[in-house]
Parts: sequence; C-alpha cells; structure tokens
Amino acid sequence: MVTGDNINTARAIAAKCGIIHPGEDFLCIDGKEFNRRIRNEKGEVEQERIDRVWPKLRVLARSSPTDKHTLVKGIMDSTVLELRQVVAVTGDGTNDGPALKKADVGFAMGIAGTDVAKEASDIILTDDNFSSIVKAVMWGRNVYDSISKFLQFQLTVNVVAVIVAFTGACITQDSPLKAVQMLWVNLIMDTFASLALATEPPTESLLLRKPYGRNNPLISLTMLKNILGHGVYQLIIIFTLLFIGERIFNIDSGRNAPLHSPPSEHYTIIFNTFVLMQLFNEINARKIHGERNVFDGIFANPIFCSIVFGTLVIQVVIVQWGGKPFSCAPLNVEQWLWCLFVGVGELLWGQVIATVPSDRLPCLKEAGAAMAAVEEEEEMEDGDEEGEIRRGQMLWCRGLNRIQTQMRVVNAFRTNVYETREKPESRNSIHNFMAHPEFLINDLIHNIPLIDDTDIDEESELSRYQHHLHPALRKPPPPPRPAPLLLPPTKALPTTQSPRHPYQHKQQRNTGHPWQHKQQRCFPR
Repeated sequence: MVTGDNINTARAIAAKCGIIHPGEDFLCIDGKEFNRRIRNEKGEVEQERIDRVWPKLRVLARSSPTDKHTLVKGIMDSTVLELRQVVAVTGDGTNDGPALKKADVGFAMGIAGTDVAKEASDIILTDDNFSSIVKAVMWGRNVYDSISKFLQFQLTVNVVAVIVAFTGACITQDSPLKAVQMLWVNLIMDTFASLALATEPPTESLLLRKPYGRNNPLISLTMLKNILGHGVYQLIIIFTLLFIGERIFNIDSGRNAPLHSPPSEHYTIIFNTFVLMQLFNEINARKIHGERNVFDGIFANPIFCSIVFGTLVIQVVIVQWGGKPFSCAPLNVEQWLWCLFVGVGELLWGQVIATVPSDRLPCLKEAGAAMAAVEEEEEMEDGDEEGEIRRGQMLWCRGLNRIQTQMRVVNAFRTNVYETREKPESRNSIHNFMAHPEFLINDLIHNIPLIDDTDIDEESELSRYQHHLHPALRKPPPPPRPAPLLLPPTKALPTTQSPRHPYQHKQQRNTGHPWQHKQQRCFPR
C-alpha cells in the first residue's frame, strides 16, 4: 500500500485490510526512509538497493509521486525472481498519474478519480470497488481461454479438412467432401463453435492458475499437442474409410463413380464420421490445459449444450433426408452406430493425448523454441521502436524547453525596458505576448528620446536648431564621419578639441538636449 498519509495511519489501515499481519517479516516505512534505502551517496537510484527493499515492503507512507513511480519501475525491472513481475496500480488522485502510466495495468476510480488519473489508467472502476479488480482479472482470463479454445478447435478442423480434400482429389480424382458438405462443416466450425466455446462462464479455478507469461505464444505446447494429436486420429480414420471403408461395411465403393451418379453410402459414411468427430472434439476443446474431466461444468453453459444437441439433430436430418442436394444417402442403424463409436473415440483419444507430457515431445520443443525466438525478435523490434520514439520525444522536449527559455528571456528584457514607458491602457492581452506594445509618449516631455531606429537623424535636428539662430551665427553642417567607437560608460573619450563652442559636436555635450547622440541613451544592462 502506497499512500501519502501518516505512517501510523497507513499501518493501521493496512492491518485492517489484511495487507500486513502480526508476526510477519515486512517493511512499513515512509518516503524519506525509502529514498535513503534505494539511493546511493550521489542520490542516484540503484536497482540492487530496490531489489533488497520491495520484496518485504508492505506499506509506503508519506510518498511523493516520484516515489510511487520509482517503486513501480523498480519492481518491473527487478531480476530477483525468475519471472518478470506484472505490476498493477490503483489510484484516484493527480499524484497517482505517473505510477498509473508506468504500471503494466492502471486502475482508476470512476467516481472519485480525477481526470488525470482516468487518462493515465488502462481500466476505470465505475463502482470504485476493489472487488471489481478480481472480477476483471477473472473475466480477462476467461476471454483469453475462450479464444484459445476456439483457435484449437478451428485449426484441427481446418488442417484435417484441407488434407482430406486435397489428397482425395489427387488420388481418386474426386473430393470425399462435397461443396455443400464443406459449407455445413464451415458453419459448424465458425458460427456454432464460436458461440459454444466463447460463452463459457468464468469459474473460481481461473484465479488459482498462474497468469500467462508476457511473451508466451497464443498457441501453447499443450494446445499444439492437442491439435496434432486429434488431427492425426481424424486423418487415420478418414483415410481408412476412404480406401477400405467399402470392404469394412460391405457396400459399393464411392471412388471412381460417374459424375451424375446417385450419392453413395461410402462417401456418406465418411462425411457423417467427419462431422461427428468434430462434434465430440468440440467437447475436448473445452479444456486446453491438460485437464482430464472435459465434462466439468458443461451443464453450467446451456448455450454449449444446446448447440451440440442442435448440431447433432441437424446432422441426422441432412444424412437421412438431405438426398442429392447434400450428396448423402440414408444410413442404417448399424452404420450410424459405427459412426457414433468413431466419434466418441475422440473423447477416449483425448484422454490418451492428455497422458503424454508436452515436454517429452521433441517436435513440440523445437516448435516452441522457434515461436519463442520469433517472439523475442518481435520484442526487440518493439524495444527499438520504443527507443526511437523516446529519443524523438527527448529531442522534442529539449527543443521546446529551449524555445520557452528564449521566450522568457525576451519577455524579461522587454519588461525591464518598457516598464517605465508603457501606460496601463496601452498594454496588450497576455495571450498576445509577442505583439509589439503601443506607447503613448507625453508630448510635454522632450528629454525622452525614441528608441526606434527610425528617429530623426542628426542633420535634421541640427538644421532645426540652427534655424532659430541668427544667420551670421549659423554653422555649416559637418562633413560625414565614420561610426563612433563604443566604449564603456565609465571611460571618457580623450579629446583635444578647442574650447566649448555652442555648436560643438554633440559628443562633447552632456546637456541632455533632444538631439544628443543616441549612443548616450541609457539602456538597462
């Protein structure tokens, strides 16, 4: 429990909630002690120090947002245990935002939570009840298992159907499964199976199982074993019926039959057996972790039972009364019993497959290693992409900070220069901070020069002054001269000019006259 409350209050709440128990070896510290334990002499966070703290840490009081983020990151990067830790964080305040964003799963309160917490989280608890987290985990695992069940069943049907149709067409010049029959199989495989397997209700046993690994493939070794095992069983049965089925049942062969010949019992038995094997394999697909009791909880899902029973009834109707549209011939009771026996054999064969350990099969190990290598490569690529994104974000942030710093410097300079010359009524909006302010200069104050470079030049000022003098006292304008050398204000320019004359050069006058040289104006340094 990570909180900003006092350590005594936090310890009492943790004991009441069952987070800590008397007699256990645990840590209950505040943020100051936490930072002292995880940081070195230079103030840097060390992962080794975090690994010595977090396994026993139960309560962290008086913690700042940085402490929460550091703890979450330290647990996620820890190598104390063999498996990487999956970190979930719950919070409702703004200070929980960094930890919610960093965690693998962030839970925010929907009622008491702030907008910052909701934006940073992954899941929002609409009722602000912590028990909803358990339900969310249970339903999440159930959805994952439902997808795996459907995937296992669909791959088995697809592999067998493709091999049977292709091999039969190559050898006998005719596919054992006709086009309309394949449509019915596809309806069983996609629509009915998805409804049956995806509507399994979650059970408490899901919470007792370890979570799936972050890098685990969607098709586990157990699922791969089931797909290959049931596929081999179905292929052996179908090819046996295809090549020697007419001798087993003492019927006419359907191979090499004329194009418009009536449906044969031979190919009808193959189609019926194939569908019944898929029907009973659908029951096997309910368990994907090697469980033996495939009927456990089957009656808790009425949709599954209805779909299985309805599919069986429709299959009987198609075989017995489908006729030429479905390329089926009616079967007798003995033939139906043999088809049912082979279909029920899927359940018995599933028990045999469950007995074989997945680790003992070398082909599965190689397949699993290849899949793990692919997952590792994808993870490395994702890491490289994430690194590039972070690098780009860092450059963007640096550029933004540089621009903001320059803007602050410009604003400070403009404020110091214009604060004595800007009137309140001439100030612009704060949102238009880069706009040049307009000034209202008092016409009565003549000794304040304009600082714009478009001021009246020296010659015009001198001619205006001489215009008021007697013609005999007027002095011709001086010849053009180079730009004067700028020196610090504390040093005076050496001069050897004649005694002061009323019309001497402006650089020798310090009377504050309106046409004094611009370089003598005072600017803030």
